[in-house]
Amino acid sequence: MKAKQQRLVLALAALGALAGAGILATSALGDTATYFYAPSDVAKAPPETGKTIRLGGLVKPGSVSRSADGLTLAFTVTDRAFDTRVQYRGIVPDLFREDQGVIATGRFESGTFRAEQILAKHDENYMPPEVAGALHKVQGKVE
Repeated sequence: MKAKQQRLVLALAALGALAGAGILATSALGDTATYFYAPSDVAKAPPETGKTIRLGGLVKPGSVSRSADGLTLAFTVTDRAFDTRVQYRGIVPDLFREDQGVIATGRFESGTFRAEQILAKHDENYMPPEVAGALHKVQGKVE
């Protein structure tokens, strides 16, 4: 086999290995990825029950209620067009409050979003990009 043929075989083997690695990475990521939904997305096409998703928007003012045990929290996430009720059991971030950006990771069970993790914005100027994009998209349709 000539040197030119050896280089061609080596290049084809490298491309095959890269393609295999890409396919493997894509299939592994697809199993663990959680997708972002705004309340408008949930209202239009609800995700399947039990599927882990990220729900984001603003905590609706006046919607936060805590149970007597201090760990169970119920609140509403809004994108100013639609609302989704959320239940969470655990300690919320210190910056969690009404009318602020939030992303809740969890799943719908019996029509209620049960959050397993709550993320809140970290300063006055920050809003998670997914939340900002969803609010901008909805506000453009509402106005």
